[in-house]
Amino acid sequence: MASKQDSNSQEEPSRTNEKRWDASDLISETQFFTFLSPSLLSALDQWQRWLRDERRSSPATLGTYFYDLKAFFQFLTSHLDDEIISLKALESLTAQDFRAWLAHRAQEERARASTARALSVLRSLFRFLERFELAKNPVIFTIRTPKMPKNLPRFLSPEDVQDLLDTTGDISDDAWITKRDLALLTLLYGAGLRLSEALNLNCKDITTGETLKVLGKGNKERLVPMLPVIKERIQSYLDNSPFPQSDDTPLFLGARGKRFHPRMAQGQLQKLRVLLNLPESTTPHVLRHTFATHLLSADGDLRTIQELLGHASLSSTQRYAHADTKRLLAVHKKAHPRG
Repeated sequence: MASKQDSNSQEEPSRTNEKRWDASDLISETQFFTFLSPSLLSALDQWQRWLRDERRSSPATLGTYFYDLKAFFQFLTSHLDDEIISLKALESLTAQDFRAWLAHRAQEERARASTARALSVLRSLFRFLERFELAKNPVIFTIRTPKMPKNLPRFLSPEDVQDLLDTTGDISDDAWITKRDLALLTLLYGAGLRLSEALNLNCKDITTGETLKVLGKGNKERLVPMLPVIKERIQSYLDNSPFPQSDDTPLFLGARGKRFHPRMAQGQLQKLRVLLNLPESTTPHVLRHTFATHLLSADGDLRTIQELLGHASLSSTQRYAHADTKRLLAVHKKAHPRG
């Protein structure tokens, strides 16, 4: 936050969440795929349109897919010693080639979850190419997904959350910036929103009702309760914002009056984390984990928490049950006379 107000706001990225992606955005950026043949570029364009129009994939999902693809194709140019990658080259890839790519990612110390996602993206592409008779390579479907470590969600204690909220005024001299940060953090913790979901909200999304309609992953809508404290802090922030507001104005604004960028929001929380000496894992997403864990600790129902988080599968939500069980066992061991 510049003068302490959005410390990085002077370099605020020009590409904000306000941008609405067109189907050709990624493919049209020729510098993105200069090493692909025209036929492969055309196939990728078709796949991108199919993902957007048929699968209803969100812009964020498309961006992730093509980020993974770019890294894969760049690897192939070096691995195959070929400046241009074609559909024919993809058909000729062997199991050894795919394993070399996995080994390359391991050498780069990519997270297993990231590699598993990238492999899933490749399978999706090859499935599309085969379905529309553009190329065929069954080998990709024989490659095993890297085993995933069972990491339990990290979360903060109620005291840490309170300290976080109480300290927002210590990282900015501007009252409206402080109120914005407080409103955003309260929303993330109080409603369990993803950071992207919160920053994609517009003013018209905040109503006088007791629920908030959220557009989540896969463009799926869900309703989450709006606690009075959330509404109060959002209203206080809006009342103090120096920028004009209309229905289509982004709810959370940066120092220049544009939609608040995720990196800026993460930077603000990092300042608070350092100030309070909280774990490095204290990110905006950890507030969502904390929301779920605290609800479960207060005897919340797993199915209800699943709906509030917008999880497609109950198994995603059950991780919080394991995290809470671990906490309870630790408390029991510490407090029990035979511990």
